[in-house]
Amino acid sequence: MTTPQAPSTPDQTWGATPAPAAKPAWSPGRKIAAGAVAAVIVAGGGAAVWAASSSAATDTQAGPGGMPGGPGGGLGSALHGEYVASDGNGGYVTKIMQTGEVTELSATSLTAKSDDGFSKTYTITSAQATGLATGDTVTVVATESGGTATATSVTDGEAGPGGGQGTPPSGAPARTG
Repeated sequence: MTTPQAPSTPDQTWGATPAPAAKPAWSPGRKIAAGAVAAVIVAGGGAAVWAASSSAATDTQAGPGGMPGGPGGGLGSALHGEYVASDGNGGYVTKIMQTGEVTELSATSLTAKSDDGFSKTYTITSAQATGLATGDTVTVVATESGGTATATSVTDGEAGPGGGQGTPPSGAPARTG
């Protein structure tokens, strides 16, 4: 009686590691998806590098992020919010940004109310109050400590995409470019 034997292959030796199987080629759809993911990663990395290279002085310009009209993308139309920025000394500080109408104003404080009804009072300097009036639209950037929001920048006019950069706060560096 003869025992059937498995067919042998010339490249295979008993106990040897089998040859690697050929990998299937990527489909065009998978290649496009991988390219899109890579593009998003590159764009996000570029945005992170740009944000990291921005200095704490950016809030004295047209808006947070130092770009005319505030941060890029869909945030240019933001009414209010918080973000974290470098304090310039290796630490971080939480900033508050709000665009709204001045509802109360004195030499030391300003209350702004955004279109969605959000209202906040900020401590300001008399120089920041110069030229402002109740009813003006302003963009305020502030830091908050112990429940007190202190304005680091008050920009007269609506800081939105394509215009309304307003007047930089008193003592702000001149805008060049």
